[in-house]
Amino acid sequence: MPEISPSNAGMQLEPVPDPPFIVRVFESEHNHVPHPDYRLQLLRHRPVHLAARQDSINWILKVHAHYHFNPATAFLSINYFDRFLSLHTLPVGGWPLQLLSVACLSLAAKMEEPNAPVLMDLQLFDPKYVFEPRTIQKMELRVMHALNWRLHSVTPFDYLDYFISELRISRPSDPRRRFEDIIRTFSDFVLNTAHVTDFLGFPPSVIAAAAVITAVGDAMDIPESFYNRVNKEKVRSCHRLMEEYLAPPPPPADAYSPCGVLDATDCGSCDTRSEDPALVSATSSVAAPIAGGDPPPELKRLKPSTADVQEEQ
Repeated sequence: MPEISPSNAGMQLEPVPDPPFIVRVFESEHNHVPHPDYRLQLLRHRPVHLAARQDSINWILKVHAHYHFNPATAFLSINYFDRFLSLHTLPVGGWPLQLLSVACLSLAAKMEEPNAPVLMDLQLFDPKYVFEPRTIQKMELRVMHALNWRLHSVTPFDYLDYFISELRISRPSDPRRRFEDIIRTFSDFVLNTAHVTDFLGFPPSVIAAAAVITAVGDAMDIPESFYNRVNKEKVRSCHRLMEEYLAPPPPPADAYSPCGVLDATDCGSCDTRSEDPALVSATSSVAAPIAGGDPPPELKRLKPSTADVQEEQ
């Protein structure tokens, strides 16, 4: 061990390099986001498409909360859902979007959960259509192919430890500031971003950084090193959106409550809810192709037989 002498005792230590894992995560996150035109297409076809997306997200979050899935499972499900629809089109009304929602949640549960429910048990909360397992599996294959088999997607949860460590938070004695509360609040804010289309314009790292800042509150000064790998202005913009549109989540009813759901009627930038009459009149309409994306899929390949899909009476 080198001896510390007066000549080198005052030398400034160089910053510790980031672990290879987090470097790879930052470098690969652009491969795990929807097509850049996706948000513009949603806004162009408002309110029908936004309402249909909102219904799918609400269902995913309800099933996620019912099974007490890991928070990353819900975000991953919605990530698959948005990435698929940014490359392919499906009819807004009827069974296709419901089938896509079930397939995305099933794939995410298989990726994140130690004991994923069987396919029939995922179809909760009085769905209009009930799909046979083989039909869901066919849709799973189609989703995996569309995503280029990149199922281990980068999500904001991959950055949580990194940004917490950058804040140099010492373990607090005040129970209100304990790490469990910060992590829970972080999870609630991240999941609530799914309801606001403005957040589709931010990569997972920026959402994670902004959610950490929001979770720790204004009492802590954010060091400049926090922004070494993220754009400071984008993080601040995302943070402002969280404070503007995402109300602080209420205290959890139990020790683990992964999902706080923001009512879309609470903010003008949130997706339109399914009660919009435009959605009712558009059950037979078809979404326009995404600019720059693949051509619309052949729905005949997806269409299950009457034995595969049962419509609830």
